[in-house]
Amino acid sequence: MPTTSIDLSVVVPVLNEEQSLAQLVHQVDAALAGQGLRFEVVFINDGSVDRTPEILDDLAARNPHVSVIHLRRNFGKARALTEGFAAARGELVVTMDGDLQDDPEEIPRLLGELDRGADVVSGWKRERRDPWHKTIPSRLFNRVTSVASGLYLNDHNSGLKAYRREVLRHLELVGEMHRFVTEYWQRPVAAND
Repeated sequence: MPTTSIDLSVVVPVLNEEQSLAQLVHQVDAALAGQGLRFEVVFINDGSVDRTPEILDDLAARNPHVSVIHLRRNFGKARALTEGFAAARGELVVTMDGDLQDDPEEIPRLLGELDRGADVVSGWKRERRDPWHKTIPSRLFNRVTSVASGLYLNDHNSGLKAYRREVLRHLELVGEMHRFVTEYWQRPVAAND
């Protein structure tokens, strides 16, 4: 990962999110405006086939906080996050989904938990905007994952997470493993890792 004087990187993997991108950038800017942070928003276009690439390039040209990585095809969220983590310059990193279901107003709360000593903080979508055929399997997934891992979270699958930069060098995301970052981080890591 590159060195920098950026305080916070917001990493956003996107796939066909043309409708939400401008609003998301506006919301992130508004949420972080009074925080006194030097921040960047790193979008990873995971092979979108709609107008997402053009919209992201336009946002990056007009907003100095925005940068874009374009993947040549859809590789999946784990790969998109890995690329975003590699490009992130912040000492703290927040991930969020690009579909406006994660509220950027929550970012300061997540950062507050990092300030209190946490290494990884997971968000929770209390009010999902998904149809029932997505919310019911999600609830089941959360229960099973909590029991299996011993880590009881309300939303293991939340894209809204905050990390200390040094945590990211221990992550190896493949397949759908981005869903289990909090469980992975429970494992002890040697001091020289």
